[in-house]
Amino acid sequence: MRYKIVIDSCGELLDEWKNDERFESVPLTLMVGAEQIIDDETFNQADFLKKVAACPECPKSACPSPERYMRAYDCEAEHIYAVTLSSELSGSYNSALLGRNLVLEDHPEKKIHVFNSRSASIGQSLIGMKIQECEEAGMSFEDVVETVEHYIEGQHTFFVLENLDTLRKNGRLSKVKALVASALKIKPVMGSTDEGSICQLDQARGMNRAMIKMVEQVIEKTPDSADKTLAISHCNCPARAQVLKEAFEERMKLAKIIVLDTAGVSSMYANDGGVIVAV
Repeated sequence: MRYKIVIDSCGELLDEWKNDERFESVPLTLMVGAEQIIDDETFNQADFLKKVAACPECPKSACPSPERYMRAYDCEAEHIYAVTLSSELSGSYNSALLGRNLVLEDHPEKKIHVFNSRSASIGQSLIGMKIQECEEAGMSFEDVVETVEHYIEGQHTFFVLENLDTLRKNGRLSKVKALVASALKIKPVMGSTDEGSICQLDQARGMNRAMIKMVEQVIEKTPDSADKTLAISHCNCPARAQVLKEAFEERMKLAKIIVLDTAGVSSMYANDGGVIVAV
């Protein structure tokens, strides 16, 4: 096996990756109240969203241990890559890096690189696709790392949420602001900074207007889009994702558009009805 790509479970796996030994999802643990939920193939989105809605506490996540990453790196692949949730949002990157360093102590010949996505969700998926593209083109390990790190620097992530409860509960939006926004049906258009933290880009009254503003933000920040793949992930709202897809097809030249449902960690942040775009 020439390569293996390890993605923490905030990143959505493409269907064709799920039964491919070259890809592995390393699960985070989700906590809703006192209950712990492993974000793996057993994750039930509908059940999870009900539990989050019923719980007054903010849902939380715990990153995988360095030992879990070490198990993922324990393979015969010549080149091993990990793609983690932004280091500004989670300890997953540091954990993956520590796991790498521990492996290299005993096996210094192994080639392992950990990518800080500076993104989340579908942004991680796009990075995995870029690694696969480079590997399938026969690039050296060092060239793959350089090419993908450059790709990450130019990537942007955007999202609009129907439900602001998680942002309010985890302190990213004040209770007063969240209540005012909910009363006026104001939806913030959020995005990623260059460092991988979250910022507000715009806002609009109503979900449809907010999605239009998000499309405008994507177009503005994506020059020379004809060779790029755009990705959309949605939390329990396929019709909304389809509307977005059609809007991008109409207004942008793109090489490809992919649409995926959010996995566990992304569902926690996006909440019911949230949509995420990365390009």
